[in-house]
Amino acid sequence: MEGRDATAAALVGNEGEQTATKKAALPKKKDQPKSKMEQLFGFKKEDLTSWPSLVTLLNRPTDPASLGIFRCMFGMLMAIDITQERGLSHVDYKYLDGAPVCRFPLFNFLKPLPMDWMYLVYLVMFIGALGIMLGCFYRLSCLMFTSTYWYIFFLDKTAWNNHSYLYGLIGFQLTLMDANRYWSMDGLRRPAIRNAHVPLWNYTLLRTQIFIVYFIAGVKKLDADWVGGYSMSYLANHWLFDPFRVILPVELVSLLVVHGGGLILDLSAGFLLFFDATRPYAFVFVSYFHCMNSQLFSIGMFPYAMLATSPLFCYTDWPRWFFGCFPAFLRGILPLTTANPQPSSSCVYQETGGGRAERQQTATKSSKLKFKHKLAAIFTVVYMLEQFFLPYSHFITQGYNNWTNGLYGYSWDMMVHSRSHQHVKITYKDGQTGEVGYLNPGVFTHSRRWKDHGDMLKQYATCLSELLPRYNISDPEIYFDIWVSINERFQQRIFDPRVDIVKADWSPFRPNPWLMPLLVDLSPWRTKFQEIESTLDNQTEIVFIADFPGLHLENFVSEDLGNTSIHLLQGSINVEVVEEKKNYTLQAGENIKVPAGAYHRVYTVSEEPSCYMYIYVNTTEAALQQNFTKLLDLQERIRNGTETEPLPPELQPLLSADNDVGSEVNATDPIVRLFLKRQRRIKEVKKRREAGMLERLERFAVKKYYSIRRGFLMTAIAMRNLAVGLPPLEQLTQEVAFANMKEPEAEAKLDARLKEEVGHGEL
Repeated sequence: MEGRDATAAALVGNEGEQTATKKAALPKKKDQPKSKMEQLFGFKKEDLTSWPSLVTLLNRPTDPASLGIFRCMFGMLMAIDITQERGLSHVDYKYLDGAPVCRFPLFNFLKPLPMDWMYLVYLVMFIGALGIMLGCFYRLSCLMFTSTYWYIFFLDKTAWNNHSYLYGLIGFQLTLMDANRYWSMDGLRRPAIRNAHVPLWNYTLLRTQIFIVYFIAGVKKLDADWVGGYSMSYLANHWLFDPFRVILPVELVSLLVVHGGGLILDLSAGFLLFFDATRPYAFVFVSYFHCMNSQLFSIGMFPYAMLATSPLFCYTDWPRWFFGCFPAFLRGILPLTTANPQPSSSCVYQETGGGRAERQQTATKSSKLKFKHKLAAIFTVVYMLEQFFLPYSHFITQGYNNWTNGLYGYSWDMMVHSRSHQHVKITYKDGQTGEVGYLNPGVFTHSRRWKDHGDMLKQYATCLSELLPRYNISDPEIYFDIWVSINERFQQRIFDPRVDIVKADWSPFRPNPWLMPLLVDLSPWRTKFQEIESTLDNQTEIVFIADFPGLHLENFVSEDLGNTSIHLLQGSINVEVVEEKKNYTLQAGENIKVPAGAYHRVYTVSEEPSCYMYIYVNTTEAALQQNFTKLLDLQERIRNGTETEPLPPELQPLLSADNDVGSEVNATDPIVRLFLKRQRRIKEVKKRREAGMLERLERFAVKKYYSIRRGFLMTAIAMRNLAVGLPPLEQLTQEVAFANMKEPEAEAKLDARLKEEVGHGEL
């Protein structure tokens, strides 16, 4: 008979559990036909009518095969993730001893350990992940991984994201589960647990967690900005969407495919994975979706981790028939394919009648509800309710709410909001002398996320106030003027620039008093933005600004930006040209040209927010592009032999421009030298894009190899330091240099030259 795994509140995938319910080959009564509810959801209505029946349901014996395979895949992915996104390869950059660095822990009392000890933390986490993968000393391995993972996680809010939070949750869940009952080293050491049943709640928790990830992400995408196509519009230009752009314009690709498709998939994926009839289609769609995400975003192991969760919704015995298809000589190293799991004290078995043999078999199984069964059921129900509640708990932690609710990372609002920062200014004032100065944005920190979160801004200001006295700045006051555009709206201030953040009040449970409101009433202007931008040529740039009454924007126009003008869209402003000491008042529809190489201030004098736009042309870049066009035409004539005039000495390098990429550029004229560098870079980019699959794979593998290599070598150095102490400085320098060794020399030199050219470091 095929039984089905139950779900709490019908939120977990149904199962055909053939192996867990097979009886002894004795005469028995004919099975009762299943109700429609039992066929769809895997449980009967009677299973939910009382607490004992629910406890029995959640502790029902279930095949451990699928859970064991997931445990192995999760541990493997986490071991890889630790060397990559968790940052093992650059622990020394992040936690260098004695460096004046501002950090952003969840709790201010959390501090990083000395650098060598931080390497030990990462090593414990890595060993824990390997132990989970192998099922070796499983419970201890889970504790090693989970405790160190959450320590690293809480230590830095700026690195938070939804999938990092998900990894921690799954690690916590696995700690409480019996995932080492199948294909584990513990099973080899302890035959009593090998291939033993696991309680149904093990699957219920994991399936519900994945359902929440999909479904809540879809609910969050019902936001007007996502539905309107403003959240991720830039993705439509990615090469992955080239097939769609053949039949649809870019605007419709963004609206229908990127945003519409993402919304529908997230809302429906959990339900499609749930039912037998729709599960094959769900596998196709979610696999395609996660493979695309692996190319669209730098999100580490997340797409692969989500792919690993999909089989959890299948029949729990799927690994048995899957690995049973392999040749017999491989059976020794592959998971078990026998279909007779052992009884487990973690499960509750139904009492059965029948003959003596069946009664003797049942005697070894627990048919009574014990305290641990009830505790497991309570935990399952409470955990699921808590996970549904947390994404909407922002009315409690109001201090973390900004333009978006809560700390980013546990609300499953993935990719719903995109931001751009136009202007960031940090001003300090000496509390004793009154001296005013400015700081480079991001000084003393590795992160940029503090610009969008009031709690992090408060931590940053407090840290700066402690560091600046080292530079003879006493009792500093710190002011931040941060301009942000969210989902293609106006650039506007997010925090009040008149508030000294060092002394500003902030509480995690009260609204932030110095947060400026998002001007949502101006959102309809985004349609007008597109109309205005469509009328501009490729060399003209535009920035849309909105400001509050009583505030002003101080701006400096670079000498490269000629023909810069301010056009007022709404409200009333006063433009002060500082050097000329003149003021100009503008009303809606008027504009003024502002001088290059000088400061000006724009005051909002109307009672309503002002809206205006800067229109400018980078004259230096435009002139450079004209010269590049002339040189490109000349180079083409040289190649096809139509250029008859002798070249002057400064243009002679064009004759050898087709030499090997690795050759140096020997040009005395700066424009010619820059042109040849640009041509070489274009050629290299084209070569990389047209590279075959094997070449791309090799390049990827080499890059990862040197990154992982550095992480392990630096860990070995740190463990040696902890064990026997620091070596002489010269020896330590040589060891670190060896760990820092990069790719082969020619490739490294090429990458270095490419990175020298501004804006192309990603190559």
